Amino acid sequence: MMLQENQMSSEDSLIALRMESVVKTFGTVRAVDGVDIQIKDRERVALLGENGAGKSTTIRIISGLMKPDSGMVRIYGHRPSSIEAKRYIGYLPEDASPYLNLSVRENLEYIGTIRRTENLQDRIEFFLDMLGLREMEKQKPLTLSRGNRQKLCLALSIIHQPRFAIMDEPLNYLDIPTQEKVFEYFEKMNATFLVSTHILSIARRLTSKVIILSSGKKVWEGQITELEELTEGTKTIESIVSELMKHVS
Repeated sequence: MMLQENQMSSEDSLIALRMESVVKTFGTVRAVDGVDIQIKDRERVALLGENGAGKSTTIRIISGLMKPDSGMVRIYGHRPSSIEAKRYIGYLPEDASPYLNLSVRENLEYIGTIRRTENLQDRIEFFLDMLGLREMEKQKPLTLSRGNRQKLCLALSIIHQPRFAIMDEPLNYLDIPTQEKVFEYFEKMNATFLVSTHILSIARRLTSKVIILSSGKKVWEGQITELEELTEGTKTIESIVSELMKHVS
């Protein structure tokens, strides 16, 4: 018996992301070059790589904002661009921007309503307090600091309690106390995580598994403890990739 697009098999419910042989080219540059990724439901995975490695393009493809030239991507069995997949996803792009014509509170109310968020008003009050946005809830985003705009965008991406949080450099521009609050909240979320970052310490705090991209290719996958053993004493992601290439070549 064939399943319809809006139905989920028992296998699909266990696999948050299935990505096979995905290619994306811009002109003569292969930004994503035959990448395979599989993430289980409730698994927490970091996508690491130096600048230009293909992380953001991969994230956009997974989130349904960009179509691959070839290959297959499924979110819990659904195409990323489908309504069904979008119901699962909470997406935070790098350098995200809220609605500039709405206040902080209005942004939260608007996105929360579109996302059919349960207990929306309670969720809004929670994020205003947790992220220190209470005093500026009536302000428009252009009057906020870059850090406070990032706080708002972060709240907008998870206000509906997504099953699959996809985040590109989520802690950009956040001060240390706010980062700690976000770490603590993410730890309590019952969700699958895919976090793109070039900072190993963030990957260590948020995830347990690592996928490393270099020049659009997946060059390594494993537990973060394995990565630390292989690259002991290595600090930057560029030097980590260089060190790993010695082991995989």
